[in-house]
Amino acid sequence: MSEKNRDGKRTARERLAVEREKQKATEKRRRALIVGASVVCVLGLAAVIGVVAANSGKHKGSSAGPAVAPSGAQGKDGLAIPVGKDGAKSTLTVWEDFRCPACQAFEVAYRPTLHELTDAGKLRIEYHLVRLIDGNLGGSGSLRAANAAACAQDAGKFREFHDVLYANQPKETDDAFASNDKLIELAGKVKGLGTPAFRKCVQDGTHDSWVERSNQAFHSGGLTGTPTVLLGGKNIYQDQTMTPAKLKQLVEAADRG
Repeated sequence: MSEKNRDGKRTARERLAVEREKQKATEKRRRALIVGASVVCVLGLAAVIGVVAANSGKHKGSSAGPAVAPSGAQGKDGLAIPVGKDGAKSTLTVWEDFRCPACQAFEVAYRPTLHELTDAGKLRIEYHLVRLIDGNLGGSGSLRAANAAACAQDAGKFREFHDVLYANQPKETDDAFASNDKLIELAGKVKGLGTPAFRKCVQDGTHDSWVERSNQAFHSGGLTGTPTVLLGGKNIYQDQTMTPAKLKQLVEAADRG
């Protein structure tokens, strides 16, 4: 073998090694982002229940009135917003807060896989909306955004608006989602959502009490952070070996039976 050929093969191996190290570094950064963000979303947990209770009834349509579940809500007390086919063999239960950076990190990493699996009828997702960050940092952006998402569910546009909210999530300390006008503006990014009925639902806080009930279920269930992501009762978000590819393998294996 000529010296030139040996150099060429050595260079190719070196390039491959560099690329592998880049991939490892990218995965490490992704995990660090998710794990680091999750710490933020459990801060002040001891104060959450007290703050939420103190804020109860301050918003129009809050827990002082009857809980109005959004159209199609399922599960115990109608607290779950379903995405995907009822007949799917795997169900993913997600407890989330639209102000939570860890929830956004999970969305960025897993959204393409979740869309693929739900669209294929292999996975059903049950979303539970809570207001953990409102309790940690004050404000009402978690509540307002969750109510707006429930209003989007009434219009059959939950998944689309759900994704828009995370794509436009403000900094955790910026309670921008507390503005109904901001939420209505973001609804303009979803075709067919910005209707008078949707705007009225948002402005009236139609589902505020439902969000509060979901938030209470979160705490009474002993959950401590968002996102909590359960597959077969196991919190896969806490599994450091879990990746979108691994989740896809688990769901597809269950689908094959």
